[in-house]
Amino acid sequence: MASEIHQDDIGTRFLITVKDDGVLVNISGDPGVSTHQLNIRKPDDVVINRSASLQDVGISGVMYYDTVAGDLDQVGIYKLQSKVVTPSGTYYTDVYTFNVHSNL
Repeated sequence: MASEIHQDDIGTRFLITVKDDGVLVNISGDPGVSTHQLNIRKPDDVVINRSASLQDVGISGVMYYDTVAGDLDQVGIYKLQSKVVTPSGTYYTDVYTFNVHSNL
């Protein structure tokens, strides 16, 4: 059975891979990388901005965010997009949609 995301879940990890035309973007902790951001639009259209962490130190292009209290406080459809600013440019990921289910 696939895992579901539920209202008020804490610690749900979102993994985001940043690519430009199919090529991984170097989002490593180099001094020039100033932003690793995750933007989440809740069902009521409120957008929250969170700082993301690097998955590893190499050039994997992957960052992550673990939810905290208040992030998933509504039942419904959410949207997620990441932003990375590097010396070579600003990159936005595709917009992803996910559903947050109610608890019993």
